[in-house]
Amino acid sequence: MQRKIITTADGSTTIQIEDWNEQYHSVHGAIQEANHVYIEQGLLFFYSENEPISTKDISILEIGFGTGLNALLTFLKGKELNQHINYVGVEAYPIGSEELKQLNYVSELRIDDNNFDALHLCSWESEHQISELFKLTKHQKMFKDISEENTYDIIFFDAFGARVQPELWTESIFKIMYKALKPNGVLTTYASIGHVRRTMQSLGFEVERLQGPPGKRHMIRAVKR
Repeated sequence: MQRKIITTADGSTTIQIEDWNEQYHSVHGAIQEANHVYIEQGLLFFYSENEPISTKDISILEIGFGTGLNALLTFLKGKELNQHINYVGVEAYPIGSEELKQLNYVSELRIDDNNFDALHLCSWESEHQISELFKLTKHQKMFKDISEENTYDIIFFDAFGARVQPELWTESIFKIMYKALKPNGVLTTYASIGHVRRTMQSLGFEVERLQGPPGKRHMIRAVKR
């Protein structure tokens, strides 16, 4: 499938799959979207609901590790909060080294490039201590093969959209997500489609439709009660 690097509205880059007219991040701003959906409405929401928690890990599962942007922003926010984070990223098709070189998150965020490189250079299927506060494990597998139960505090659901991969937005996938979360765990996603909200509610999630990032009216946050 033909892929290319594009620049989004906030100046940050993302990968576009031309055959699908689909991007890894929003064309209205890759960094803006990731910060709003996953950091503000996911990590910071959970953190504020569960303070003080700095003495233990917050465990996060990312569905679609992709460019590593969500992991990078989580790493940076965890450092700011002095919060231990155990981050697990699942990706069926990891992106290539040449594509990584063209992503401009380091310059846009004005950070040390060693932080971003560390997330991508560490091996798959092993846990790595990226910093004193941040542990990372990357798994190359399909989302349907996730089997953990009551393991994660937060899930970042950042799969490709239902328009191009409807099989990733089904009851069977969200049942796996529900099982993987601890009680009172939080799932955030950029999507807000009606059938996704209804499916999550039928499984027991408490679902909120929130204001979306720039360029999108709404997003979903769901809590396992």
